[in-house]
Amino acid sequence: MTLRLSTAGESHGPALVAIMSGLPAGLELDREAIDRDLKRRQEGYGRSPRQQIEQDRVEVLAGLRQGRTLGTPLALVVRNNDHKNWTWGMNPWQPEGEPHGKGTKAVTLPRPGHADLPGVLKYDHDDVRNSLERASARHTAVHVAVGGVAKAMLATIGITVEGSTVDEPHLKERIDEARKARDTVGGVIEVRARNVPVGLGSYAEKDDRLDARLAFALMGIQAVKGVEIGDGFALADMLGSEAHDELRPGFTRDTNHAGGLEGGISNGEEIIIRAAMKPLPTLMKPLASVDLETHEAGLALVERSDVAAVEALAVIAEAAVAWELARTAHEKFGGDSIGDFVAAHRAYVERIANR
Repeated sequence: MTLRLSTAGESHGPALVAIMSGLPAGLELDREAIDRDLKRRQEGYGRSPRQQIEQDRVEVLAGLRQGRTLGTPLALVVRNNDHKNWTWGMNPWQPEGEPHGKGTKAVTLPRPGHADLPGVLKYDHDDVRNSLERASARHTAVHVAVGGVAKAMLATIGITVEGSTVDEPHLKERIDEARKARDTVGGVIEVRARNVPVGLGSYAEKDDRLDARLAFALMGIQAVKGVEIGDGFALADMLGSEAHDELRPGFTRDTNHAGGLEGGISNGEEIIIRAAMKPLPTLMKPLASVDLETHEAGLALVERSDVAAVEALAVIAEAAVAWELARTAHEKFGGDSIGDFVAAHRAYVERIANR
């Protein structure tokens, strides 16, 4: 069975939920390690005061007993502490009494660069909040919790995944300038996966290519507008004699321009993937918009937002890559129990080592 993931939840709703199915039984999870990742997601230069409101912690509702998976669906929850201020405005049912708290007024001025306008038109909403709550990057919190589970699974076969910012030396300066101008900035992050064996992914079908799957995983994260693997776009300016990683005796390589992937398959080198993040679309100095009701010019919604969330993206992307690698590894090695998964990996690695 392949690993599957479903998530639900709104930015200011009661909680964010993830259900993971197909996990092998016996995988040991560390709650503190997952909570550390959740904390990392909330940190970083340029983050908003909201991160002080939401003290994210993981809860497990099903699929885990005394720290070990049962082989049944694993249900994770990350509560939204700020929901207490939105209980009328984000009530799942028609609320009673007079409107109070936040979210009581319809939002009719969509933000350029956000899902606001496409969302209300697609789903025929009359309030932008019906779209923006789910489109918000807030729901990446539960994806980070999922990534913690995936990293625990990968660790049993020696794979590690780590995300970081690429332009960190200049990032703080750009953020400081943007904050003064009441603006926002983006940036570039990089994820590296180490000890990935040769043979994850396949060229047999387009959907099986590991490079395509990893790119999809990162492009699905809010504000990501570009993905490259290895030297990526720089390869377009190289000659073939420069771009490809030559083989040496023992099947070693001096370079890794391919970023650990050839023909949609991991080649045993470090997997390197980068993502470019656009500036966040919620500005304290709002952009021009058009009112959905009156069709008159106005200024877009202003809601609490970060100046930058590039460091947070590094953590989210790390989780996304870990989940996709865990899926691909389980497809390769299988196993209803973690012991079976590890044993199949060991046998495979021994086989290819003898070639």
